[in-house]
Amino acid sequence: MPVRPAVTEAELEAHLRGICFKTGPPRRIGVEIEWLVHDARNPRCPVEPARLRSAATTLRALPLRSLLTFEPGGQLELSSPAATSLTGCIEAVTADLALVRPVMRAMGLGMAGHGHNPWHRPQRVLTEPRYDAMEAYFDRWGSAGRSMMCATASVQVCVDAGYEEPGPLGHGRRWLLAHLLGAVLAAAFANSPTSEGCPTGYRTTRQVVWSQLDPARTLAPPMGPDPRAAWVRYVMDAPVMCLRAEDGPWDAPEGLTFREWVRTGVPRPPTQQDLDYHVTTLFPPVRPRGHLELRMIDAQSGEAGWIVPLAVTAALFDDPEATESAYRIVKPLAETAGSRPAPRNPLWRRAARGALTDPELHAAAVACFAAAQGALPRLGASAEVCAAVAEFTERYVARGRCPADDHLDALYAMEGDLTVGKDSQ
Repeated sequence: MPVRPAVTEAELEAHLRGICFKTGPPRRIGVEIEWLVHDARNPRCPVEPARLRSAATTLRALPLRSLLTFEPGGQLELSSPAATSLTGCIEAVTADLALVRPVMRAMGLGMAGHGHNPWHRPQRVLTEPRYDAMEAYFDRWGSAGRSMMCATASVQVCVDAGYEEPGPLGHGRRWLLAHLLGAVLAAAFANSPTSEGCPTGYRTTRQVVWSQLDPARTLAPPMGPDPRAAWVRYVMDAPVMCLRAEDGPWDAPEGLTFREWVRTGVPRPPTQQDLDYHVTTLFPPVRPRGHLELRMIDAQSGEAGWIVPLAVTAALFDDPEATESAYRIVKPLAETAGSRPAPRNPLWRRAARGALTDPELHAAAVACFAAAQGALPRLGASAEVCAAVAEFTERYVARGRCPADDHLDALYAMEGDLTVGKDSQ
């Protein structure tokens, strides 16, 4: 790969400040959706790597508008192009899925929306140098890294950073809103209560997995008056996960932060390309990449399940009235969150375990979903989208439930049936 000349620490920090929050009117929306790929007849059996490779080759030949990729455990991901409206984003992804799903069905493969694989233990199928280095790095923290890489799936909503100036749509306000609202979204859309067929004690096991990883790259940066400065420090002081190389492994010296790498120039001087790549190995719940990437929502069940979290998030971030309402609703949660960064603070732990059975999170979710429902018509959302959000609100939010509760109910009902059958013998 081409190597550009080395740059100074000050130049790299200036580069980060210039790209992390690209401010302006909130006009664009995007979504990245992941699915667990499984055998259509027997979801409990892992799909052989050869079948996944064949599917990838076929799918990449389709005329998709979204970027199609596969994650280390074979999860399929669609990353939409940035759209100028919620409707445009939904239409683009829906059209792509209309092409992808028939191909997958024809190959005997299914696409399941779960935040964490409920059937079997993590199994990596991609052997690229990046994932070899990532696995080795996260193995220092135990098994959670392999679960994150190979057994989790999400709906990631991308919103513009907002205006430079203070106010309801200012980038500082939106940055804080994303972290406080994030716990509410994680709870409302919790959809990963089991692992290897057994309840884990959490409604979003995916969030628990993330909280068990390297805190220097998975926790949120400290909240403060200058999000740019906080993000620059976070990036520069995070350990380097991998050193890209033409040949051989990409392993990095243990404990080497990017700042130390710049200052020592060992094992080689880093470049701006290295810094940009380093940012892709950082996984906080909200990642600023010019826009804000909200990463805390579990993958959702159903062919159109992803639309509701996308619509709710877009409404709460891009409609000024709903944004102001959401901020007032979630601001008191800062006291509950305490000083520890998400997702390890008490608020996020309560969201992971109890979801909307938690009274404080339930009250916030009810009010936020009401604000979103009021905003969707103003954003031009279709009647179908408004109806989907209303149905989700009634089925789950109003009742203090989340999608994970459906899975737990079905599991306990099955266990009850087995017990009755055994007793009758």
